[in-house]
Amino acid sequence: MSDSMKEERKRWWVVAAYAVAMAWIESAVVLYLRTMLDRLEPYQPEPLPEFAGLAGAEIIREAATLVMLATVGWLAGRTWRSRFGYFLFAFGLWDISYYVFLKPLTGWPRGLLDWDILFLIPLPWWGPVLAPTLIAALMVLGGTLLSQGDTPERPLWPARWASIGCTLGVLLALYTFMADALRVAPEGEAALRRMLPETFKWPLFGLALVLMALPVIDLTRQVWTRRLLARPGGVT
Repeated sequence: MSDSMKEERKRWWVVAAYAVAMAWIESAVVLYLRTMLDRLEPYQPEPLPEFAGLAGAEIIREAATLVMLATVGWLAGRTWRSRFGYFLFAFGLWDISYYVFLKPLTGWPRGLLDWDILFLIPLPWWGPVLAPTLIAALMVLGGTLLSQGDTPERPLWPARWASIGCTLGVLLALYTFMADALRVAPEGEAALRRMLPETFKWPLFGLALVLMALPVIDLTRQVWTRRLLARPGGVT
């Protein structure tokens, strides 16, 4: 293993430690908020009650979380591609670890099909815990491939067809998470606060997940091809 590969592995572990630690902080904050609002289980009447300007602070906190994840990706990577890879990896690991820590802290989620309110920007996102966890797993895989495989000398990036497919998948996934919020949004903020989703569009989400997996499949193919070519007697 070359020195540069060893260095990237060290960076990967440092980013992993950061993401896991950040997930614990996120879980603890959610514990405090949900205990204060009597909302340890998010799926219940009036899931977003008004509470002394808390909504505004929560939205800014969510935006700050994205900035923190992007910052660690920027610091860890050497190219814009590897920086994006580290961001994806940190985001995915943080999201998975968040649910892992939330279980012993709050007793929730009881299962992967429990509804959760995932995000508030620009509208409330709702979905079963399994849905964001599957996306997070793709982010961990894709982010690891990018961060560990891309170098200034040998760029690594998904093919155009995979990137276009992934973009469509992201849009479809966003729609599945915000479909109910989009439906009631014309009724105003009060309706959004009271809204509880009843069904999740699993077929549409399944299609979105397949499309979002295309870059991971293509990156895996590229990395595998590189390793074959690097072997003695490999085809050039």
